[in-house]
Amino acid sequence: MRRPFAEFLRHASSRAFCYQLLVAGLALALVWLLVEQTGAELQTRGIRSGFAFLFEPAGFSIGESVLDFDAAQPYWRAFLVGVLNTLRVALAAIVLATVLGLCLGACSLTRNVLLRGLCRAYVEVFRNIPLLLQLLTWYFLLAEKLPSADAALNPLPGVFLSKSGLAFPWGGEVPAAGDFGIAGGGTVTPEFLALLLGLSGYGAAYLAEIVRAGILSVPRGQVDAAAALGMTPLQGLRAVVLPQALRLMIPPATNQFLNLTKNSSLAVAVGYPDLVSIANTSLNQTGQAAECISILMAVYLGLSLLTAAATGWYNRRQLRRGY
Repeated sequence: MRRPFAEFLRHASSRAFCYQLLVAGLALALVWLLVEQTGAELQTRGIRSGFAFLFEPAGFSIGESVLDFDAAQPYWRAFLVGVLNTLRVALAAIVLATVLGLCLGACSLTRNVLLRGLCRAYVEVFRNIPLLLQLLTWYFLLAEKLPSADAALNPLPGVFLSKSGLAFPWGGEVPAAGDFGIAGGGTVTPEFLALLLGLSGYGAAYLAEIVRAGILSVPRGQVDAAAALGMTPLQGLRAVVLPQALRLMIPPATNQFLNLTKNSSLAVAVGYPDLVSIANTSLNQTGQAAECISILMAVYLGLSLLTAAATGWYNRRQLRRGY
């Protein structure tokens, strides 16, 4: 009579699982050894280690925050503010970049020579200028070239744009110009706007190429069939071409979403208090570089995995629908 474990090892998949388990155990043991050695070395040198500092007062303020925060609150809340600020700009940039990239990619295939040329020119220019330079350019335009708050631009009713940022209707309140600037409504700072415009404009250039390639991958017969049914080019694009192209567009688009989220770490160049900026301030005050850097790595890894999981779920959903 065969032993259960020997029977288990007869299968190639079972042996592969055991090998993976062994490799994972060795990796965890190596990580544990490195952590122990690092902790012992730091203790020998009299350098404080561990994450207890997260519960100490931060001692610094944050200029822009979704949550209420002051210097007396602990470091962990400061890091939470940084995470929320990062998510705030990254999610908004992903949405704007997706919409703009979809429009640019579709219009780059139009028969209108002027529109097609403008879209191609946008892609080439924004894709080949470094993102950091684009961020600095946007920040210079917003912080230096716009009028002051008492002479703010008013492009739409209830919307004001000035060196102080963008004011817009929010929560039932409509901004209004007063003697001391703009009051009421919601506002975003020039730093946030510069980062949002830079990330979305840069990401849209790459997404436009993904959209263009996806549309071209759909057989021409599908386009002709849509036209034969009496659909306009726009209707055929929305109802026939794009649903089929999504299967090829989503995987490379996921990579761009991940890059966009990670590129938000350049916020420090324009003074936006994202996670990297707050971690850098905390590191300088506490001297606990390993802990602050590990928090950064863990958060960005988690955000990347969540983004990949969300787009993967959507892609599987599209495949189940038969597209």
